[in-house]
Amino acid sequence: QVQLVESGGGLVQAGGSLRLSCAASGRTFNSRAMGWFRQAPGKEREFVAHITRSGGSTYLADSVKGRFIISRDNAKSTVYLQMDSLKPEDTAVYFCAAAPLTSSGSYYYNPQNYAYWGQGTQVTVSS
Repeated sequence: QVQLVESGGGLVQAGGSLRLSCAASGRTFNSRAMGWFRQAPGKEREFVAHITRSGGSTYLADSVKGRFIISRDNAKSTVYLQMDSLKPEDTAVYFCAAAPLTSSGSYYYNPQNYAYWGQGTQVTVSS
């Protein structure tokens, strides 16, 4: 079982920055790819970023490329999402997710391919 706890959300003006953190429990963090998703009111949950087990490869949604960075610290069992140049359309609840141990890494943009989810943290960007 893996428990994920996000933190770092809040209210920020357009153009500002936030850094989200997701702390994982358990001993399998190093063996799991991780992802960030977001969900705005009335919309489906959408992919934001993905990072492989070692952190050697990352993938970002086109809408956040050049502005967001995903990283991880396996010694701290934590994954991060650095968000810069925030826009009002980035407003959403942000969730981190852990992939199954057997994940091949394919279809990382599909939320159904993640086994564990955090409770989410609200990010609000004012114009």
